[in-house]
Amino acid sequence: MKMPRSKKRSNRGGQQRAVQPFSDEDASIETLSRCSSFSDTNSVAEEAGEVSEDVAQEDFQFKLKGFIDSTVDKSAKTRQSALDGLKTAMATKLLYEFILDRRMTVTDSIERCLKKGKGEEQRAAASLACLLCIQLGSGIESEEVFKTLKPVFKTILNDGAANIQARQACATSLGVCSLVAEDDILDVYATMECFESLFSRSYAKADGSRAAFGPQTTVLHTHALLAWALLLTICPASEVQNVLRKHLPRMPSLLESEDVNMRIAAGETIALLFELARDLDPDFEPEELEPLCGKLNALATDCNKHRAKNDKRKQRSVFRDVLRAVEEGDFQTETIRFGTERMDIDCWVRKRMYDAFREFVGSGMNYHLQANEFIRDVFELGPPVMVDSATLKAMKISRFERHLYNAAAFKARTKARSKVRDKRVDVGEF
Repeated sequence: MKMPRSKKRSNRGGQQRAVQPFSDEDASIETLSRCSSFSDTNSVAEEAGEVSEDVAQEDFQFKLKGFIDSTVDKSAKTRQSALDGLKTAMATKLLYEFILDRRMTVTDSIERCLKKGKGEEQRAAASLACLLCIQLGSGIESEEVFKTLKPVFKTILNDGAANIQARQACATSLGVCSLVAEDDILDVYATMECFESLFSRSYAKADGSRAAFGPQTTVLHTHALLAWALLLTICPASEVQNVLRKHLPRMPSLLESEDVNMRIAAGETIALLFELARDLDPDFEPEELEPLCGKLNALATDCNKHRAKNDKRKQRSVFRDVLRAVEEGDFQTETIRFGTERMDIDCWVRKRMYDAFREFVGSGMNYHLQANEFIRDVFELGPPVMVDSATLKAMKISRFERHLYNAAAFKARTKARSKVRDKRVDVGEF
């Protein structure tokens, strides 16, 4: 369902040059900058810096134009490299002005790569579609992009003969693009039904048996479940009630999956369902609450030797939080700091949205939280906060001060853990 529309900005073109490979240095170029002038007189050093920044900006855009041109190259390797270059650029910087007038060209390239590409190329194209919508924000521009790509996503997703990795990528991208660009709640419901038709196949049957799927198919069902849960966060109360009646009794069967990621996705979705249900009715309590809590507790304390240590560690951490959510309606708040700001992830709805966006922008998430108006609207952060370079410099602490702070934090954490360990008692038979 579409979010508030981003502001339109004008586009600036440039002269073509030879395109060089995209590097980490390019990712650090500030492609969207605003500054205030405190004086009409600039020093020679400032002028030189501005010229250098303009040149870097032009070089950066020339490379992006080269990537766009290369997405239609005859070589699959070249197309793959171009898609990856555009993904890196869109994940790390705001490119609204640059891509606004090129959005349909990029969309056509994505559509072509999805239809004619294979495996990794299709995955890269699906991810790029998501980043393109995130860049454009919620408005007519992203709606145009999604209107073109949605049928392609659904065709690949529902095609049992299609590349399984492409289907996985299309599931995730379809969910995020629907959140950003879908303008009709009925279409959101239709997309959710598409996801349900996949992950519900992993439910246990009425007699307790379950269908056997390969590992990659289970991954597809996991992606479909998470995309479905993402769209559930924007559904009205009436639809949430329908979902609770239909899915809450059956979803606990997914906790018995052999795949750790499916178990975790099911657990987090159950916690989300409980949170949404209690928003509607603070006294909500399903009939099978006690058996469900027993399953969650078993997963939160899982010691099965046949499971990998890392899987067990991750699973126990998640299911401790899920168990608290189901039993007590509690959520372990996480604080995200970016620039001079901070944001609290204080509910399962916000966590599902944050995890979905972070999957695509990766390490660029903090940058988008600072500067991307659409992302800021989603998390209700208000307009971007502009901080001048002098203030940022004043806020920085020295390496020695940072070392002292980290040492003190480590010492406090060690003491806290020691107290917890002291309280652990082995109970044996007497």
